[in-house]
Amino acid sequence: MTLSSPLLLAVGLLVTAALALAAVVSARRRTAALAEAGVAVPGGRRAHLGTGLTIAGVGALAIAAAGPAAMVPVPRTAGTVILAIDVSNSMGADDVAPTRLGAAQRAARAFVAAQPDSVDIGVVAFERGALTTARPDADHSIALAAVDRLKITGGTSLGTAVMGSLSAITGKPVALGRDGAAPDIGYWPSATIVMFSDGQNQGGDVEQAAAVAQRAGVHIHTVGVGTEAGTTVKVDGYHLQTSLEEDALTLIAQTTGGAYHPASDAARLDGIAGTVDLRLTVSDEPLPLAGGLIGLALALLTAGAALTVLRSGRVI
Repeated sequence: MTLSSPLLLAVGLLVTAALALAAVVSARRRTAALAEAGVAVPGGRRAHLGTGLTIAGVGALAIAAAGPAAMVPVPRTAGTVILAIDVSNSMGADDVAPTRLGAAQRAARAFVAAQPDSVDIGVVAFERGALTTARPDADHSIALAAVDRLKITGGTSLGTAVMGSLSAITGKPVALGRDGAAPDIGYWPSATIVMFSDGQNQGGDVEQAAAVAQRAGVHIHTVGVGTEAGTTVKVDGYHLQTSLEEDALTLIAQTTGGAYHPASDAARLDGIAGTVDLRLTVSDEPLPLAGGLIGLALALLTAGAALTVLRSGRVI
């Protein structure tokens, strides 16, 4: 159980203890006075039941004022989703209108709009390196703004994209060792990565990176943006041929338990949002207890007052 105001509880319990002490002292004095006068003490312990119930009611109010809450397990569709979006030069190709990056941004926005508020969404832009442009957050407008800011630059490293996305999930840098050793990042079964790319990998150990995600329980769904026929794109004054390469994207998805989604046109990209399988998780959420305690306190106070009036004709 947790308390929002422990100080109020301490003060309330001190007041309750003081009332209990005063009641005991008063009862003893009254009993002694009656004994000296040779009058039998009426009712025995039952005579003090009303006072006891009243003090118990005050104690219950003291606990309620402290804002108690119990942590209870609640199942919900929840988790963390990282949108990893390729911003390399080849994503400027227009074989998917308006460009590969533009189509990926549109699909990413549709995906964000389809997610419930219980899902935290982050954005990672990647080329040869990976940069977290929006940390996972329940405020989906932050992710949407990050998607809209993406610009074309650099080459492509799918392995770096995976490691950068895992860094965004864990909140700490994740990287392969110099000897290719895979780091242990713990288990994150409610995390999902959705990667948008044309698959033109130019560096990074894709298999090792995918294996790290697989051991961490992170599913990666990959979206191939572009066409097999491809087109040319102008980079630094040169025209380079570029086309969709699916092998690496398929490998990443299959290794991590996700799925590869080929998307040769914008219409199919728009449908990706409903294909990602978010898992049902159980999280601890606070259940306020103040209302029930207030009801108990009122019942105790009412019963205590009624018993006191019936037995003595006095409220105290």
